[in-house]
Amino acid sequence: MRVTRERTKSGKRRFWIGWIISAMPALLLLSSGVNVARSASFVLEGFSHLGYGQKLMFGIGVTEFLCAALYLIPRSAFLGALLTTAYLGGATASHVRVGDPFVGPVLVGVLVWIGLSFRDRSLSTYILDALKPTRK
Repeated sequence: MRVTRERTKSGKRRFWIGWIISAMPALLLLSSGVNVARSASFVLEGFSHLGYGQKLMFGIGVTEFLCAALYLIPRSAFLGALLTTAYLGGATASHVRVGDPFVGPVLVGVLVWIGLSFRDRSLSTYILDALKPTRK
């Protein structure tokens, strides 16, 4: 009986750690989407610096919102993580292309998957099984 209680406490702790970690990239994408939607001056400068026209702002802002929303909804979290990773891959490529530091989008992508692995035990089990050395 005592083991069950410890697992339950551990499971709840793990769940909340996952949500706290997951909130960071989600809030980043949501706030970026808000700034894109309101055409903040620093966003316009950033788009110009990266070589993107203002015509692309709406689509990029919607993409950020959709990625974050799908990631935060438990049933679609895996799809949201995949789409967020793809989006951040494009952001990384954009920064590499203009010679800017690109570690930010990479770290956000890592946080996406760490957060999801804490939230979803089956994903963390799959990852741990994949990392086990095979015996021959």
